[in-house]
Amino acid sequence: MEWIILLIVVGVIVAFVIGIYNSLVQKRNRIEEALGQIQVQLKRRHDLIPNLINAVKGYMQFEQNVLTQVTEARANAVAAGAQGSVAQQSQAENMLTGALRSLFAVVENYPELKANQNVLSLQEELTTTENQISFSRQHYNASVLDYNNSIQVFPNNLLAGMFGFTQREFFEAEIEAATPPTVDLSLSS
Repeated sequence: MEWIILLIVVGVIVAFVIGIYNSLVQKRNRIEEALGQIQVQLKRRHDLIPNLINAVKGYMQFEQNVLTQVTEARANAVAAGAQGSVAQQSQAENMLTGALRSLFAVVENYPELKANQNVLSLQEELTTTENQISFSRQHYNASVLDYNNSIQVFPNNLLAGMFGFTQREFFEAEIEAATPPTVDLSLSS
């Protein structure tokens, strides 16, 4: 009889540990999936930028510095995404957002570009992509918050440490980078 009670107690404890472990694995996987969604949107943005630069390059002969900044910021963002941490990648992406803002501010000085359908289309695609990046970042950060909270509460914190679950970084956006770059390219000038 004592063995049966002991067996039941051990079985309950094992089931409890398995439940916590599985829950933490699911939350960690949700973070990876959310980060993958950010990567998809960032790749889309990175792919749009060379087309945008080619569309405006001929008009902006005196603004090569701005185009160079955007190109370098894009290269840094791609490199950070390939080998950097989430913090490094978010910093590089924030720099790219700033460079794109500079580009769109300069575009406003060129009436021919404001009327160019290709530039308008690329700007709209980029704005849509920026919004999708923002939504993906929010989903990722919510998943990280849920996971980090789960590994810090008792008794999960005891098991999380034993099984190697560690805190994850948020995908930070600078305050000025939190909104997508916008520009009024309407024909009224």
